[in-house]
Amino acid sequence: MRGKIGFISTRFSGLDGVSLETEKWAKILEEEGFQCFYFAGELDRPEGKSFLVQEAHFKHPNILEIYNECFGTDTRKSSVTRNIHETKKRLKNEIVNFVNKFKIDLIIAENCLTIPLNIPLGIALTEYISETKTPTIAHHHDFYWERKRLLVNAVGEYLHMAFPPVLPSIRHVVINSNADRELSFRTGISSTIIPNVLDFETPLLPPDDYAADVRENFGIKKDELFILQPTRVVQRKGIEHAIELTNRLGKKAKLVISHASGDEGFEYEQSLREYSAILGVDTLFISKRINEHREINGKGEKVYNIWDIYPHADLVTYPSTYEGFGNAFLEAIYCRKPIVVNKYVIYILDIEPKGFKVIALDGYVNDDAVRKTKEILADSEKREKMVKHNYRLAKRYFSLSVLRRKLKSLIREILYFDT
Repeated sequence: MRGKIGFISTRFSGLDGVSLETEKWAKILEEEGFQCFYFAGELDRPEGKSFLVQEAHFKHPNILEIYNECFGTDTRKSSVTRNIHETKKRLKNEIVNFVNKFKIDLIIAENCLTIPLNIPLGIALTEYISETKTPTIAHHHDFYWERKRLLVNAVGEYLHMAFPPVLPSIRHVVINSNADRELSFRTGISSTIIPNVLDFETPLLPPDDYAADVRENFGIKKDELFILQPTRVVQRKGIEHAIELTNRLGKKAKLVISHASGDEGFEYEQSLREYSAILGVDTLFISKRINEHREINGKGEKVYNIWDIYPHADLVTYPSTYEGFGNAFLEAIYCRKPIVVNKYVIYILDIEPKGFKVIALDGYVNDDAVRKTKEILADSEKREKMVKHNYRLAKRYFSLSVLRRKLKSLIREILYFDT
């Protein structure tokens, strides 16, 4: 296999799921002989492979203005329509420049034809693909119909046109079986399921000298439990359940939340701080000390990556009410940690049947979950057996070798079928 692939999205930077999965796809594709290039509104990829267009970002002021005018209402002003199309023209020209500059053979659209945070970008890319018949993979992480805040809108025609588009040169990839069914039901589109993965063939190394002092730097004493909630602070993560569980364990503990609130506001974070205070749970919000790369910040403090944090945790909580797949679940398994999981739909459909051993919640924290958590934390032999079992299963079903096999088959079909 040879060729040049152009990844297009609103952002390829940081620790969000789209950026992380794109990195894994690119790793596999480059190992198979492809060259990968990136178009987005925020980029941390190599400069020589990057094409930065600020208006492609969902946080660009103009894009935010369009978003705010179009969602939460069913009425759209004509001035907003003009702005959408004028912005679309600029972005479409930039897509043409990107493809021409790097001589792109195949486009991989990462969620920008899925969730309409940047409406003009989705329309621009759809028009470009329609006009040029460029072979394209649309990699869908979370559709607009999965987000309550996007269901009331004034852009129905654009959502049907571009989120996602139905075009003969596009192959669609989803990350779970429920998305596959919903996409087919709503649009008639057939898709390929490629789950999120991790490199289970390469075990995580023990903490080095840089990461040895994580507990100390976050004030977690030797006789305290380190309970890690490795997610963003958004409502669907169900973090209030982690707070309740920590309280009900009745042990000295710190609940550590790794990521920031992101693009969904800070009201939920404030409610978690208040709930923690009510229950007397010592909850740490450490997002400013977590980054993709290690560094020393302006205060002279160490900034760690997420892999520095996991090995020090005694327990991982993942009480989400909804997930597109569940990257943090795989991360906890990869780091060989016991995990508390709320049985969200995709977990029930695509993960639980594989036979993973977890402490399961069914929408709330009950006495049985508390008892099982205490039991696992107290019994090192049972805990070790659990994490080894989970690692073996994840290596079988969610490793890079699975991604490699599925990607090679898909791209061979696209590039050969469409030529």
